[in-house]
Amino acid sequence: MSLAKNKIVFEDCKTSCVDIDSFSILENQSILITGGTGFIGKWLTEMISYINFTNNINITVYLLGRDIAKFKEEVPHLAEKTFVKFIEQDVRYLHDLPNDINYIIHAAGSPDNREHVSDPLKTIETFYKGTQSLLDVASRIQGLKKIIHLSSHQVYGKNENEEQITENSFGPFEALNVNNCYAESKRIAETLCSYYKNNLRLPIVILRPFAFIGPYQNLEKPWAINSFIRDAILGGPIRILGNGLTERSYLYASDMAYYILRSLILANIGDIYNLGSNVPISLNELALKIKSQSTVKMEVLSRSSKENYLSISKLVPNTNKITKDLNVSETFTIDEAINRTILWNQLNKKINN
Repeated sequence: MSLAKNKIVFEDCKTSCVDIDSFSILENQSILITGGTGFIGKWLTEMISYINFTNNINITVYLLGRDIAKFKEEVPHLAEKTFVKFIEQDVRYLHDLPNDINYIIHAAGSPDNREHVSDPLKTIETFYKGTQSLLDVASRIQGLKKIIHLSSHQVYGKNENEEQITENSFGPFEALNVNNCYAESKRIAETLCSYYKNNLRLPIVILRPFAFIGPYQNLEKPWAINSFIRDAILGGPIRILGNGLTERSYLYASDMAYYILRSLILANIGDIYNLGSNVPISLNELALKIKSQSTVKMEVLSRSSKENYLSISKLVPNTNKITKDLNVSETFTIDEAINRTILWNQLNKKINN
């Protein structure tokens, strides 16, 4: 089964990586990925593995994380690659890095709100102190060419009016609410990036991720599409726990990885880019799409406690800037993304009932 899972991911990388020759600029270069053992880190490593295998350009990857043993257990085919090197360390207490690093992708930290609520101070430290520690060390690396800082769409606050959120959109933000610790710490991390770019001339680019879906994303995470797919794989029913008119958009994981690596070679230093899909879908529509791809008949149940909503939550990015500057576009539709994610997870067989 592991070979079948790996084949799906390899094929996904091949589909998304439409301009593989552009990565020749990374030949014999070294890339550090913080949070390298997580969802984004795994997909970046998969994409780099595909590029190395196909074009033989010898990119070295340093994966920085706190649980290397878990990574080796979950993705042994990546752990055994000779171009992959590990740094087991908490990014908050980072003091030194290898001197041969040319690029950094800062993806450390979890977007899981359950973790933020249970330990808000750790959340703040991870994104504030962790970012500061990384940038301090990065400022001493002589051959550093670019840093990609992964922020969050939550820095925009509440979207009440716009159909699509641009890089200049900012809505209301509730102060003195500990539940906003993730968004607040992401905002201060961006401020740190601005300081280090302007005062220490670090070559920093900021990406603001929205929602993703694909293999390696834990279906136990508290996000609607993950829950819907998990419900469908278990035979249903699919449960909508909030307003079914809520709109989101989902970028498939291999497209996400390709976009991030393209930002290494093409993004303008000092610029900010939305990272996500610009194709909106309501939770009601999403649940029906997932239901239609199941071989088992099942219900879609709405468990909302409210009959009427004064406003509809919309979190869909305007992606004009990133698609233009990086010359990228989505290669997977939402239907294909759902299909590939379900297939991979059925092969994975690690879903709790």
